[in-house]
Amino acid sequence: FGDHLFVVVNAACKAQDIAHMQKNLPADVEIEILEGRALLALQGPKAGEVLKRLLPESADMVFMDSRVVDFAGAECIIGRAGYTGEDGFEISIPGEHAERITRLMLAEEEIEWIGLGARDSLRLESGLCLYGHDIDQTTTPVEASLLWAISKIRRTDGARAGGFPGADIILDQIATKDVNRKRIGMVGLGKAPVREGTKLFNAQGDEIGVVTSGTAGPTKGSPIAMGYVQTQYAVLDTEIFAEVRGKKLPMLIQKMPFVEQRYFRG
Repeated sequence: FGDHLFVVVNAACKAQDIAHMQKNLPADVEIEILEGRALLALQGPKAGEVLKRLLPESADMVFMDSRVVDFAGAECIIGRAGYTGEDGFEISIPGEHAERITRLMLAEEEIEWIGLGARDSLRLESGLCLYGHDIDQTTTPVEASLLWAISKIRRTDGARAGGFPGADIILDQIATKDVNRKRIGMVGLGKAPVREGTKLFNAQGDEIGVVTSGTAGPTKGSPIAMGYVQTQYAVLDTEIFAEVRGKKLPMLIQKMPFVEQRYFRG
């Protein structure tokens, strides 16, 4: 959007995020808080095909593209992105047009509502973190294996090194690789799913970590989970154990995503 940024913040962190921007951005940067908008997420392998019928100018968009469009008479902001690991779009709509455009989309045979539980299983199968569960204000990108979020220019020896919240700690962790825990993916060797808060143990019965997200893994076809373990255990194909109702269930540390991501890149 030229010299403008359209920022969609985590709803639970809205107040903190806006306060942080207001405090830290230069005085000549103007922040406009957009109220009264709805955000629709159209996700799935047919998302591109269906939206093309309703909005032909979406056809040439690829993953992470965004633009302002006239959608059925409403000025909307659309981005080819989402929180499921599938191809899809997020559509920001003025509130007064939200119900009309939603019903217009639902009139398409392929489009149906999705519940939060289904969305959560998709994002977990795709290895995507949920704030307040898999990451929070005590987590660093090094612990969470999210170093892609720190651009090279902001790392040590970069042209604009540091200057972001927690930079001293994070840059030291990048350099030394010295962290006490690491985020991992796990696949259950049985059929029972494990849930958030489940304790994790090594083969000797020592507690080594905790599950932060877990589900039955309907697409994967086996229970899957995400969590943190002591760094020395964060090794692919290591067998660890989740304690569920007094029983130790075997889990195998596996690479994420558990299901291939299908972002449309052209």
